[in-house]
Amino acid sequence: MNKGANVGGGGPTAAAAAAAGQKQKSLLQRLDADIGNIVDNYGFIVNAARVNDPPVRNSQEAFMMEMRASRMVHAADSLLKLVSELKQTAMFSGFASLNDHVEQRTEEFMEQAEKTECMLSRIGEEAAASLKELESHYYSSAERTSSLPSYGQETMP
Repeated sequence: MNKGANVGGGGPTAAAAAAAGQKQKSLLQRLDADIGNIVDNYGFIVNAARVNDPPVRNSQEAFMMEMRASRMVHAADSLLKLVSELKQTAMFSGFASLNDHVEQRTEEFMEQAEKTECMLSRIGEEAAASLKELESHYYSSAERTSSLPSYGQETMP
């Protein structure tokens, strides 16, 4: 793995946390703005919904009420988009945690592989030392030297 990649700045986890915090702040600001917009426009519609005598004033207020209702619909649509974005964020953050889990398991397996390699190396060294000891014992044994013909003593026909 790339063990030297996170030197200095805290790495991708810190950057992801900062980005998530910024996104959360942005979403909360949008939420506050949209809800404030709906409440303000609703209050204006309620205040403007009184019956007045002059017909010109009623038509002006009707137009203002339609405009405010339109703004409320726009803010409600923005809230629906915000909910959709939050659902997507929740879904993708699940993938991010799954990726973190996979990376953690990969690191665990790499450590286990290193331990296994060290153990196999140690076993190989012990086997080589034992084999050397057995070979030296075999070549220095009296039985081996008595059963081998001596090359200097052979006669040639």
